[in-house]
Amino acid sequence: MNTTAFLAPLTPRTDARHPAWLQALRSAAFQWVAEQGFPTAKDEAWKHTRVAPILKIPFQPAEPGASQDLSAVNVERLAGDYGGVRLVFVNGHYAAELSVLEGLPPGTQVSPFATLLNAENGALESLFAHAFRSQPQAFTALNAALAEDGALVQIPAHTTVEAPIHLVFFSAPGATPRVTQPRVLVRVGAGSRAILVESHVGSAGEVYLSNAVSEVVLEAEAVLEHYTLQNESTAAFHVALLSVRQAQGSHFASHSFALGAALARQEVRVMLEGLGAEVALNGLYLPRGQQHLDNQTTIEHLAPRCTSRELYKGVIDDHGHGIFDGRIIVRPHAMKTDASQTNKNLLLSTSAQVNTQPRLEIFADDVKCAHGAAVGQLDEQAVFYLRSRGVPLAAARSLLTFAFVSEMLELIQLEPLREHVERRVAAQLRSLEVSA
Repeated sequence: MNTTAFLAPLTPRTDARHPAWLQALRSAAFQWVAEQGFPTAKDEAWKHTRVAPILKIPFQPAEPGASQDLSAVNVERLAGDYGGVRLVFVNGHYAAELSVLEGLPPGTQVSPFATLLNAENGALESLFAHAFRSQPQAFTALNAALAEDGALVQIPAHTTVEAPIHLVFFSAPGATPRVTQPRVLVRVGAGSRAILVESHVGSAGEVYLSNAVSEVVLEAEAVLEHYTLQNESTAAFHVALLSVRQAQGSHFASHSFALGAALARQEVRVMLEGLGAEVALNGLYLPRGQQHLDNQTTIEHLAPRCTSRELYKGVIDDHGHGIFDGRIIVRPHAMKTDASQTNKNLLLSTSAQVNTQPRLEIFADDVKCAHGAAVGQLDEQAVFYLRSRGVPLAAARSLLTFAFVSEMLELIQLEPLREHVERRVAAQLRSLEVSA
């Protein structure tokens, strides 16, 4: 299937109620995809991930109403319950009956933004359009053209949101394969603090495409702890972008856990725009079977005295394929930059595959930067030690593998979320047990 055929059923809907800026954006974004097409192996950032399997499927746009067959209990079982506000979107459309919107501090807004798109809202435009206009690519453009709803999180200055904000994006089955466009817009005011959790889940065994974009803006001294749990159907496709802009003295931490999907690609872009901003990117990916999990990160130091820390780990089994491609860019005026980047991978089978490429691009003096990558297998001496004390081979391998990933789990500060992720990871690792 070529680009024209793939896009044919996905034409943006025209609505006279939408402001002129939104109509123009949708038209420009869709036209960009139609003219430029989707990435190929010739595109450096996509050289390890082929999108042909996605383009071969005649996806149809998801319609509202699929939430009728879901219950709050099912949502909590799949995505967890962390005790705070929860917005649930089913096939990209807000499900009020599954959501909880109580307990927010005064002035804090956590809401679906579909109705807000019908108003002339300049602030919303700057958030909604930025990802496409700043660095267009096919899937980001497709989201800009087709996303009809999503989560808007706006926290006023000097506000602390104690309980986590949980955004759940659930893909429900349909008569034909569906494509959804999850969208998140976040602005954290100066000196404010919050915890945000994104859960991307779907019906087991179903074929669908989830094309997600999250846009985050942190004002001066703001602090945001951001968690993403991708546990889509293992027959589904998941493409996501997290774009972050940080002002002076702000702190951002991202924790990404990629467990599901047949093919998934998570891209993170961070712009350190203000003096003394800090970012930490952490990720864990566990491809098995024929899974293909791709992690792309870019941290751009634009201002002096900024700090970045990055740690990604992968456990790959069967014919799974894991990818880490990380860039740290230090611009000419970003003096006193302190940056480090590490990627570690554990291969559990002879057919497992990983591609890792940590990179530093430094255009300034007086900086402290380091990067490194490691690929290896389980320590046979450690396996032998456990077996000599009566531990079966499969259990010994599982214990050592869990010890390898536990570092990433311990970074989760939110205890209910850590317990939920631990259960999911432990279940995944039990399926990774292989005989010697």
